[in-house]
Amino acid sequence: MNNPILKHILTEYEFKRNKSIEEVNKKKQELLKVNPRLAEIENEISKISIESIKTIIIEDKIKKEKILTDLKKKFNALIKEKNKFLKELSKSTDFFEPNFECKVCKDTGFIEKNDKSIMCNCLKQKVYDIAYNKSNMGNLEYENFATFNIRLFSDKVDKERFKSQISPRENINLLKEKAINFIENFDNPTEKNLIFTGGTGLGKTFLTNCIANELLKEGKTVLYQTAPVMFDEILDEKFSKEKNGVNLQENILNVDLLIIDDLGTEKISETKVEELFTIINTRLLNQNHKITKTIISTNLTANELFNVYTTRIGSRLAGAYRFLRFFGDDIRLKKGKKEI
Repeated sequence: MNNPILKHILTEYEFKRNKSIEEVNKKKQELLKVNPRLAEIENEISKISIESIKTIIIEDKIKKEKILTDLKKKFNALIKEKNKFLKELSKSTDFFEPNFECKVCKDTGFIEKNDKSIMCNCLKQKVYDIAYNKSNMGNLEYENFATFNIRLFSDKVDKERFKSQISPRENINLLKEKAINFIENFDNPTEKNLIFTGGTGLGKTFLTNCIANELLKEGKTVLYQTAPVMFDEILDEKFSKEKNGVNLQENILNVDLLIIDDLGTEKISETKVEELFTIINTRLLNQNHKITKTIISTNLTANELFNVYTTRIGSRLAGAYRFLRFFGDDIRLKKGKKEI
């Protein structure tokens, strides 16, 4: 793949994988030096592994099965003795295992699925972070449920101003609960996508980052784009002869969670509206046979969204998205952006 970003990341993966293996081998050798029996067990386990490989090529099926059964019994007995030995030394049973950052792909960046080698989600996310998310999701360390402070929202009901029977604090608490429900039911195909509506400084980006944080912990991939940049880059990619190896539209259609921020601030054109329809419709149709979800954040009201965009888009949003309205005072004027 002619992708400089991917090549750079894979070089880093190789370095950290080799480092993890070197570190575990070093502490392993130090332990084996002072524990001869443990060293013997390790050698016997290695020999059994070699014998098993040799046995597999034997043509005599009955003989092969008997040998493999005997080897398996010896192997299990050695593992049991090894684990007992490690326990007596106050070591965990995975003491000899490298401490890979990704337990799924073991820091190779790839996994086997249906007899094919595919990119692990950790590698996809690294590409997304460098290519798209770096400037958009830089506050995840501060913006998460652990730092979510509903006391910054007013507990006073103002029906005339906010057009609501509840206070901004009650509202944000309800939105938080719906966000948690969205995370917990992410893999449920009936769980709706989300649209955050409301003015600036009301917590839309903060709550979006809270959701992204939790899904990243679960190994989901997240791609964050502001609407103006997203549409411009998609169109540039379509008509540009120079390719950097990263296909934005393909990634937008396939990522587990797509976040489109500031929808409605882009310069509206027929082409961009058509691109938006393609993105929304394709992700809803589940053409890649995987669950994908989308969060759209906008300063527009629900009615304004329907007026600005086509009926086709409006019907998709009405049927497959849950509208969450944010209201209250600008939180950033109270405590600063990082302390919502």
